[in-house]
Formats: sequence, C-alpha cells, structure tokens
Amino acid sequence: MALLDTWTRGEHVDADGTAHPTYRKGEGPGIVLVHEIPGISPEVVGYAEELVAAGYTVVLPQLFGRPEAPVGVASVARAMAQICVSREMSMLAAGRTTPVAGWLRSLARSLHAELGGPGVGALGMCFTGGFALAMMVDPAVAAPVLAQPSTPFPLGRRRAADLGLSPDDLATVRDRAAGGCQVLGLRYRGDRMVGTRFETLTREIGDAFLRVDLPGSKHSTLTLHRHEEAVEAVLEFFEAQLRR
Repeated sequence: MALLDTWTRGEHVDADGTAHPTYRKGEGPGIVLVHEIPGISPEVVGYAEELVAAGYTVVLPQLFGRPEAPVGVASVARAMAQICVSREMSMLAAGRTTPVAGWLRSLARSLHAELGGPGVGALGMCFTGGFALAMMVDPAVAAPVLAQPSTPFPLGRRRAADLGLSPDDLATVRDRAAGGCQVLGLRYRGDRMVGTRFETLTREIGDAFLRVDLPGSKHSTLTLHRHEEAVEAVLEFFEAQLRR
C-alpha cells in the first residue's frame, strides 16, 4: 500500500483559477501542512499522520515534487528545477510575499469555512516555512507555525533577516499579532539556513512570537532531524489555538 492511499486526493482552485493537488485525512480542527523540499516525502506523510492521530483534519497541498518520493539527490534536484521556473515561488527576493501565498490563503479559508471554529493551523517547513507567516495575513489562519523558515535563502544580511513578506503583509502580521494571534517558530540554533529571521520576528511582533531554539546544527525539526521538543511544542500550540 502506498503511503497516501488512505488520504483523499483532491484539488483546490482559487478565485484566479490557480490549481494544485491536495491530500486530506482526519477529523477535527483543520491544519494546512505545507511540505518542504523535495515534496510530500515519506517523512512529511509520517508527520502528517501524527497530526491526524492527534485529532486534526490535515490537508497536504502538493506544490512541487513527486508525492512519496524519498529525500535524495535526484528528488531534491527535481524539486529545485520546478521551483526555479515557477512564477509562484521565489528563493531570493527580499521584501516580497511569495505569490503562492494567495492560493494557500484561499485553501485555508475554504477549510475554515467548512470546519468552523476559531480558525485553521498553517505549518510550513524549510523552503515553505515562511509561507505559514504569509498565510497569517488571512484571518482564517489562527495558528501559524514556522519550522526552520529558510527563504529567501540567507545570502547576505538583508536576506538572512527577511521574513518573505511585502511591507503591507508585514503590517497586517503585526496587527494580527497585536490582536492576540501568536506565531510559533522552530529551529536548531546552529542552522544557518534560518539566518536571523527569529530575531526579526522577535523585533517585529514581540511576545507574540513563541520560539523554540533547539541545541545543535541540524535542520528539519519535525521530519528528518526530528526533535521531540519541537513535536510537542507544535501539538501544544495547535491544542491551545484551535480548540478554544
């Protein structure tokens, strides 16, 4: 049996006609789990299954890569090639919100409209880590989680500190944080891919930014380099924000 055989495959189309495949499973409050490079890997599916078992409706959008492909040189190269030619995603642009954020916000709104409650969770990883912050611009997102946010790639001080948001979207994030919407961030302290974004988040939204700084220089806090402190922090955060 393939890993995604027990998941319902669908497609979400936003108001602009942009479409991406989705995989859905579970019951309870909604969580949009945005995969890391190279895609919906076995490790991402495994983590998503844990959220389902914890009592959540999880939606996995497929933005790039081949579902269930293992992490390796070939799958990473294939995903990077897709990203490089995509008009929806950017690896280097500072002070700009990734265009795919509009589609992800639409997906979150649709899930929230169906399930109700205070909102949905949004969890991005690595390349997509900052996407969860961009999704927070929409009120449907009540629990944004940034797992080792790594874009724009930290080439130079400006990009290393950049949150991947336009000035207008950053202002909205500040307003939502001031209104009580918290943001959870996870990283290994020695992970250079995260740059200085955690310091930027602390400066921009203060106590609304809940940071988990793990010891060491690994990278994928919830999957390949899984750390139980990070896993527990996410579950506690979703429980507090989505079951009110």
